[in-house]
Amino acid sequence: MTTRRTRSRGEILQALTAAGSFRSAQALHLEMGAAGHRLSLATVYRKLQQLAAEGVIDQAHAEGRETLYRVCGEEGHHHHVVCRTCGDSAPVTGPDFEAWAERVASEAGFIDVDHNLQITGLCRKCQA
Repeated sequence: MTTRRTRSRGEILQALTAAGSFRSAQALHLEMGAAGHRLSLATVYRKLQQLAAEGVIDQAHAEGRETLYRVCGEEGHHHHVVCRTCGDSAPVTGPDFEAWAERVASEAGFIDVDHNLQITGLCRKCQA
C-alpha cells in the first residue's frame, strides 16, 4: 500500500534528505519549523511511520532514544551502525550475518524469515 503523495510527505522527505543522517521525529519537526514549514508533530510522526513501513526511509532504534529516521540511497535489505549520541550512521554489509540468520531460523523450524540488525556505538566525532 502506497501513501498518497501529499505536500507534507514531500516536505518531510526533502528535510530528511537535506539532513543527511538519522533524525528523530522531534528533531526533524524542530528543523522543519525553523525552515518555515507548518506541520504538526503528530503529522511528522505519522508520515515518518508510513514512509518507513513502505521502505522509503530507514529507521533505527538507538539505545534510550526515540526511533530515528533517514533517507538512504542504498537498495535492498541492509543495516547501519548508528551513533547513539548524534545519530550519524554508516552502512554495514555482512553476508556472513545474513547466512547466519537464515541458518538459525531454519534450524528452529522457521520459514519466511525477516530480521533487523541494530548496531550502535559512538562515532569518531562523539568520541572526541
